[in-house]
Amino acid sequence: QEQVVESGGGLVQPGGSLRLACSASGSIFSINAMGWYRQVPGKQRDWVAHITSDGGRYYADSVKGRFTISSDSTKGSVYLQMNSLKTEDTAVYYCFIDPYIGARTWGQGTQVTVSS
Repeated sequence: QEQVVESGGGLVQPGGSLRLACSASGSIFSINAMGWYRQVPGKQRDWVAHITSDGGRYYADSVKGRFTISSDSTKGSVYLQMNSLKTEDTAVYYCFIDPYIGARTWGQGTQVTVSS
């Protein structure tokens, strides 16, 4: 069974940076897209960014220009470089992987806290 594991969350001051990483293990078929959502307690899970197999990168307006997504599809890995972090970026960040065959797989989430 596929598993997706995230790492890299933590506490950072406003204006700081963090890099999230996500890796898939198991029988992941060719990957169509990978990306990130985030969720604040009591609110819906919001899309942050994703990258497609042809290299297309897409960002939510709230993170455009500050976050950069990259991937290594051969390893089933996706990364999110987060710069100029704001307090409103505080959330649990969830990685997802969309294979060409099969259902979306989610990670367990990693907490990002931006606070002084």
